[in-house]
Amino acid sequence: MTPSLSTGSAPTDAIVHPSPTTASVPLSAHSRFVQRLRRRYAGELALLPAGEPLRPQMQQAYTQLRARGDSAADALRIVRQLVMERLVTLDCDRQAPLAVVTTAVTQLAEFALDVACAESAAELDARHGAPLGPDGRRAQFWVVGMGKLGARELNVSSDIDLIYLYDQDGDTAGDADGRGRISNHEYFALAVKRIYALVGDTTEHGFVFRVDLALRPNGNSGPPVVSLDALEEYLQVQGREWERFAWMKSRVVAPASVVADGSAQALRGVVLPFVFRRYLDYSVFDSLRTLHRQIREQAARRSAGRPERANDVKLSRGGIREIEFTVQLLQVVRGGQFPELRTRPTLDALQRLARAGLMPQDTADALAVAYEFLRRVEHRIQYLDDQQTHVLPVNDEDVRWIAQSMGLPDCCAFLAELDTHREFVAQEFDKLLGGEKQCTGCNGKAKAEPPADLHDLIAQLPAAFAARVERWRESPRILALRDETRARLRQLVRRTGQWIDGVAEDASEEVKAQRTEAALRWADWIEPLLRRESYLALLVERPAVQERLLRLFGSARWPARYLMQHPGVIDELASDEMLGGRFVAAEFERELESRLVSLRRTGEDDEERLLNLLRHAHHAEVFRTLARDVEGRITVEQVADDLSAMADTVLRITARWCWQHVRNTHREAPQFAVIGYGKLGGKELGYGSDLDIVFVYEDEDERAGEVYAAYIRRLINWLTTKTREGDLFEIDTALRPNGNSGLLITTFAAYEKYQLGRGSNTAWTWEHQAMTRARFVLGDPALGERFEGIRNAVICAPRDHEALRAEIFAMRNKVRAAHPVKARRFDVKHSPGGMVDAEFAVQFLVLSQACGHRELVPNLGNIALLQRAEAAGLLPEGVGQRAAAAYRELRRVQHRARLNEEPTQVPLPALAAEREAMLALWHAVFG
Repeated sequence: MTPSLSTGSAPTDAIVHPSPTTASVPLSAHSRFVQRLRRRYAGELALLPAGEPLRPQMQQAYTQLRARGDSAADALRIVRQLVMERLVTLDCDRQAPLAVVTTAVTQLAEFALDVACAESAAELDARHGAPLGPDGRRAQFWVVGMGKLGARELNVSSDIDLIYLYDQDGDTAGDADGRGRISNHEYFALAVKRIYALVGDTTEHGFVFRVDLALRPNGNSGPPVVSLDALEEYLQVQGREWERFAWMKSRVVAPASVVADGSAQALRGVVLPFVFRRYLDYSVFDSLRTLHRQIREQAARRSAGRPERANDVKLSRGGIREIEFTVQLLQVVRGGQFPELRTRPTLDALQRLARAGLMPQDTADALAVAYEFLRRVEHRIQYLDDQQTHVLPVNDEDVRWIAQSMGLPDCCAFLAELDTHREFVAQEFDKLLGGEKQCTGCNGKAKAEPPADLHDLIAQLPAAFAARVERWRESPRILALRDETRARLRQLVRRTGQWIDGVAEDASEEVKAQRTEAALRWADWIEPLLRRESYLALLVERPAVQERLLRLFGSARWPARYLMQHPGVIDELASDEMLGGRFVAAEFERELESRLVSLRRTGEDDEERLLNLLRHAHHAEVFRTLARDVEGRITVEQVADDLSAMADTVLRITARWCWQHVRNTHREAPQFAVIGYGKLGGKELGYGSDLDIVFVYEDEDERAGEVYAAYIRRLINWLTTKTREGDLFEIDTALRPNGNSGLLITTFAAYEKYQLGRGSNTAWTWEHQAMTRARFVLGDPALGERFEGIRNAVICAPRDHEALRAEIFAMRNKVRAAHPVKARRFDVKHSPGGMVDAEFAVQFLVLSQACGHRELVPNLGNIALLQRAEAAGLLPEGVGQRAAAAYRELRRVQHRARLNEEPTQVPLPALAAEREAMLALWHAVFG
């Protein structure tokens, strides 16, 4: 026996065509490839240390081979053969996990390329000197691994897809005598040739890896090596959609030195913007369909007349490639906005997609199981003869061996499980790339719709919608669109017309009119977005999204306006679970923090990117709430609760991230607090509400005043600046001590002194009214407790009730005068009997009675406080309850009017019962 038999190898005299059913013979011995290796390299098998063949073990074997006199090329090839023999043994005899095999083959490629880079550099430096940039530094050479090499997923007979880059143009230094100078491009082109000779040439020991350079810029017609600047220009000007998928898994794999020192990270700045767009990019669906169709057609041509070639576990229907395409498509579409999806390995990506809610967890798990099964079958097919094939063998003994090495009893069980996995994969892939199939030409490209097609379609549309579309026929904006874009628009117009006509025959005229109005609003919304083709592509690819969008437009006017400002959020409608959920602060915060970590990892966490990240996330959550609202899934109070919780969470995250961008900070976290007033304080925020905020701090550091002033200015800027994603909130700080003439942020001691009336500079009564709705929003918990003490002291302070009543009465009249109401109209907020009456009545009750009725102190909102006031005997029986119910109804009416962009003034005698309940409250409190 050879010494390497401890790793599971079979005796060399017992490996002549054994049957896979022979119990005494290891399963690995059935591999004809392994049989050849054990005969040819019996004396070398022991050079590879026992266990998994990782890079240190490869280095040890390589060093010993070089020491005995083998050339670098021969030593690399022998190491490759030893690694393959070991992997077949571990995989087939010991059922090693898939990751053991893919990791080992990937590390073999990285090791071989690193050795080849070092060898070529030494030879070329001796002849031509080092390649130098304009600054005199050595120009860097990068070997970029694509596909499975980049993702660390190489199979045992993979070729390696490579792209060779260098970072700087220039010339070499020349040899010791100054001769032999060549350009850096010529130097690295020679390096590529030498690397291929060391790794890819076939010798008496075979090859290390087949090398494929077809993915380089301009493919096989392009130069073998390009500069980083040339690559960037190529991707920006000529980069095609399919290349985005190829570059998504790219990674610098050699030389090891540039990976270790981080200099290879410069490639990210070129590749990431090309692969991941900053918007949801559904335009890639058609590109992937075309690519997938070409691959299937190529596979069909290969198997024409050769039916045994049709059973391809990689390229056939339901194969490995369809799992990879499913994952990569979702990553490319979403990865620009959700950096946490950017990962190369397929199995890791599946779980990230599930965590992001883009795929059910059960589906991700089932695809992962299928992927591992298919990859293990692929390896066994290749173990048989070391051939780069993915087709099941036709020999029954080989198929039986594959089944048994997979842990299955026989061929039938194996083929049944294989079919189950492939059918599931195919269904998921077809589901993802479903939608309406376009007619295709002979070249595989979608036939463009002729420009006149809209004219042909108009006659089929309902009259009002047809009149709106008619305006597009001669519109320069429409005529300037690409044929492909016009074809998509036509498809959407036709689908919209069918939706209008799809109403039930017995539906009311109101329902029919609502659908027509929805279609008109859709047309108004889509027209300014026609040059942004990703939105058209999204709706074409997701018919359910378009239908939900139309329903949303039909429900109210304001959603259409919101979507004009933030069109990117429409993809939220793709989620079936969206309408049934509610805002969850912890999940929202966790997702954003995860996204920040991903951005930091790729060096994209600049201030502008963070501002856009916050805005997009907030707008998406607001839109989810809006969709639930107009669908009637949540009440007005729940809308306010969710929008308020959303504001709290966004403020908390923004405050934390912003502190990291303030210069000269003196502590890890700021010792400050945000106090919310008004609708934020009362948790009654509506869509587009501004935030009434006061900032305070307590910090004894001598730099504190300057640092916190700079911090709050920056924080307000983060919240209010309009970027390409819009803004977050309008901020109103007028309630701070001394109003707009006061400091943006004050010490907590100064705030306390002002509110409690200590000294000459004290709060006014209207500021104490505001305090009834104030609450601690975020910051140092100790300051939060102290704020509650101040609020309690302000609310419970002894007061002259009559003087207080007169001041609040006068303030109510002042507010009413500022909001005149037309004759015979009732303004649900400002008219006598409107919501403001209830708010002023509650403030008076709290400030005058809370000292004796502590149940009025908590900031519970007007409805709950009215009910508590009646229960405490401060209001006549029924007055508080009726006023609370009226306030709730008036809020609902106001909310619906604003959603539909209608006036909140209604003709009398509408809402008479609510008005009477409010007036009864007012008279009970103020007489």
